[in-house]
Amino acid sequence: MKINELHGWDVTPKEAVDLQRSLASRVTEREPAGFRPKLVAAADISYERFSSYFHASVVAMTLPEFEIVEIQGAEGEVKFPYVPGLLSFRELPMIGEAFRKMKSRPDAVIIDGHGRAHPRRFGVACHAGIMLGLPTVGCAKSLLVGESAGLGATRGSSANIIHNGEVVGCALRTRDGVKPVYVSVGHMIGLTAACRLILGASRNARLPEPVRAAHIEANEMRKRKRINPDSLSN
Repeated sequence: MKINELHGWDVTPKEAVDLQRSLASRVTEREPAGFRPKLVAAADISYERFSSYFHASVVAMTLPEFEIVEIQGAEGEVKFPYVPGLLSFRELPMIGEAFRKMKSRPDAVIIDGHGRAHPRRFGVACHAGIMLGLPTVGCAKSLLVGESAGLGATRGSSANIIHNGEVVGCALRTRDGVKPVYVSVGHMIGLTAACRLILGASRNARLPEPVRAAHIEANEMRKRKRINPDSLSN
């Protein structure tokens, strides 16, 4: 699968912030005409605590069948430090390598993180969307910016996330009585369609099935590497 080379990854945190600000204007919140995603991919990262060695997985799954059709992975050393709001510069180099190996081209991508619900309106899902050139949604487990209120307790309930007077995403209940996920636009999709995709990709758990599958695979990669350090090539 082709990946857009937006910039180099050997940057300082200040340079990363400048890149986010310049790239944010390239995000579009309009999905392709007739957008009905059937093949959805999700990506996740796993690593040992305090380790700089990352394992990335990408899982492509059909909807509504929830059938996994492809799994790819990549792993290696990550040099960029942990800085709140700059997650993409830490995770996307490895995630991008996993996507390069994909033989199928998904209709949409779900990233475990934020998109527009970000201080500079350019979270990891926006960065991934522009890099991949695909409709991309951020689906996070906690808020980074803004507040939401009035969320109902039943599956499908939603409440806007407001930051500095702007709607930047929504809290979405994917299962009755469980904590919501926080959905925001990544690229090439509107917020309504993004919430519809996350709800349609969710079944019996809080997180969407493609995200859960990618999370499991990334953890399995890490465990295999721990057991046999030569089991995965760099």
